[in-house]
Amino acid sequence: MVVAEGLRDVDANLLLSLHALLEERNLTHAGARMTMSQSAMSGALARLRKHFGDELLTRNGREYELTPFATRLRPAVAAAVEAAEALLGNARDFDPASSEKRFDVSMSEYAMTVLAEPLMRLLRERAPGCSVAFDSVPPSREQFEAQLMRRDLIVVPLGFELPGRTQAIFTDDLVCLVARGNPRLRDGRLGLEDLRAMPHAVAEFLSAGDHKRPLEVALEAAGVTGRPVLVQVTSLLTLPFAVAGTGMCTFVPERMARRCLDMLDLVVARTPLETVHITEAAHWHPRRAADPAGVWLRRLLHDVAVDIET
Repeated sequence: MVVAEGLRDVDANLLLSLHALLEERNLTHAGARMTMSQSAMSGALARLRKHFGDELLTRNGREYELTPFATRLRPAVAAAVEAAEALLGNARDFDPASSEKRFDVSMSEYAMTVLAEPLMRLLRERAPGCSVAFDSVPPSREQFEAQLMRRDLIVVPLGFELPGRTQAIFTDDLVCLVARGNPRLRDGRLGLEDLRAMPHAVAEFLSAGDHKRPLEVALEAAGVTGRPVLVQVTSLLTLPFAVAGTGMCTFVPERMARRCLDMLDLVVARTPLETVHITEAAHWHPRRAADPAGVWLRRLLHDVAVDIET
């Protein structure tokens, strides 16, 4: 009740600034979102602090954190902004033939190797004045949530129980890669004992929370637990380079594996594991669900998916 009452006296411009600050937790990012200078955003924060009698954002090293009051305030502010946008309407018409919009899309390097070429080809055909700014997937769940509102789309695999709405794009299977001369290979196969004993290279990004990743489920179902991890990276693209010329193994998407077999003298090893399927999907903030440009981009991505899977 106190939180709701405190919002009644906040004017519309300050409400939007407050929403940006609470979502971004960063003066620079909030200013960019509001197209305001950092000094103007600092002034807005000062007024908001005075209004609520609370710091709202406190510095912790190089980062900002929400105060307990700001944490309680955040859902009420989001609801107020969403209600105002629904009432007044903030969605502008989107004409792909004449628009010069820049779409902001985050995706992994692996997804980039699959999606970038067909996505940009269709974009040039259907919206020649538009462009795409690609960047990497946020490394933590907290940063993912913060960026979800700033990005038109974030492309990551399903199975991480991440917030936002989703649209599946393409599927792939994980395959086991080893150096061509790996001494454990027998007729192109590795046994369960090989997978238990040989060193692994793995990629760790984001967090699945309490949910196990599909590969972990398949390994445990086959009785492969506590596998020795010798190399850990944050990008799937580096895994083939990590195992080349070594006695290690790694599991990577098949689309990616096929591109580097000859270049790195690797082979796909058959294993007794059940096939592990992965699905790359687009994620977006619910508040972007009705945005005409976002709807158009997701339709374009659907057409890209059809092109990839056929």
